[in-house]
Amino acid sequence: FNPEHYQVNQDMSYPLSHYFITSSHNTYLMGDQLMSQSRVDMYAWVLQSGCRCVEVDCWDGPDGEPIVHHGYTLTSKILFKDVIETINKYAFIKNEYPVILSIENHCSVMQQKKMAQYLTEILGDKLDLSSVHSDDSTKLPSPASLKGKILVKV
Repeated sequence: FNPEHYQVNQDMSYPLSHYFITSSHNTYLMGDQLMSQSRVDMYAWVLQSGCRCVEVDCWDGPDGEPIVHHGYTLTSKILFKDVIETINKYAFIKNEYPVILSIENHCSVMQQKKMAQYLTEILGDKLDLSSVHSDDSTKLPSPASLKGKILVKV
């Protein structure tokens, strides 16, 4: 791999919509989406590999704890809290540009509140709480202005 490719050579001051964003689908899965293992360390691996948008499929779990897995399949389950802690730890080790959490939410209101609690408590100031309406896409912030921030897309 050419080391020059690790450096950003573009002007990062345009709105987010002007860029291709390296993304991951079913980020938590080690293999196929029907029977494979879910692992929190997959988030660490993709973030350190340059991915800036990760998927988190959230479902109601036991004891009021939201879980992450591929619904209605035989994939294993991991705790939402553990996923957020891993993202918090690895999000900006190799890259300071924003990370987008693409949350596929299947949780009850009760567990959504728990998710919001974990996002705010664990991510703290890294969590970008500004909001952008879909009809306002021309006013999206730039990657440069969002360095060190984590955005939530639901």
